[in-house]
Amino acid sequence: MPSNDLRWFSTAEAAKRLGITPRTLYRFIDEGQLPAYRFGRVIRLKQDEVDAFIDTCRIEPGTLEHLYPEPVHHAKDDD
Repeated sequence: MPSNDLRWFSTAEAAKRLGITPRTLYRFIDEGQLPAYRFGRVIRLKQDEVDAFIDTCRIEPGTLEHLYPEPVHHAKDDD
């Protein structure tokens, strides 16, 4: 890939693109979920890697059942 196609995000830009707080972004970086690069005291992220991370976070249908309870059945509903 030619270097002129490479787009870098600051941590603020990456957090905004992901719709998360910078603190959450740093946690993802620290946990190894999202690659980042340190240039001196500055941390940068590659746009294509941020976009790839977004794709890995896609929720598959049928995986959120644990988030909503079964309907409560009341005895008086049987009348």
